[in-house]
Amino acid sequence: MDFLNSETLQIFWQLFLAVLLGSFIGVEREIAGKTAGIRTHALVALGAALFSIISKYAFREFWGVPGFDPSRIASQVVVGVGFIGAGLIVFKESKVRGLTTAAGLWVAAAIGMSVGYRLFSIAIFTTILTIAIFVLLWFIEMRFVKKIAQRTEVKDEQSL
Repeated sequence: MDFLNSETLQIFWQLFLAVLLGSFIGVEREIAGKTAGIRTHALVALGAALFSIISKYAFREFWGVPGFDPSRIASQVVVGVGFIGAGLIVFKESKVRGLTTAAGLWVAAAIGMSVGYRLFSIAIFTTILTIAIFVLLWFIEMRFVKKIAQRTEVKDEQSL
């Protein structure tokens, strides 16, 4: 079974880790009731990791060839995920919805790419930061910022 060599097993581990980290972010989005949840974030991280692995390993024989740049694959991942994210953003009654979830997918792709390039500690730390942003900053936003905005709206209505 030559296809299960140590390099292939390492790639399998990378793909699994990308799914795991993307899923962690997706769990928070699922709990928050957002449209892109566990499976979406896991798939984005997995796809980004796979594209990164492909750009790193599949084109080894072309490294150093003029005009060939495997990092183009990574740059196109960013564009593709941006396209998916744009589909999540909805304008409704002069309010923007889905922007944070779209940003979360974009970060999930970056996490997947980090795993694909074996930057494991960066990927794990970024996952922790992303979840902290979703949870802790949401709490701060709801607790303080929204209350200040509501008070301002009430004062504006009373002055009319």
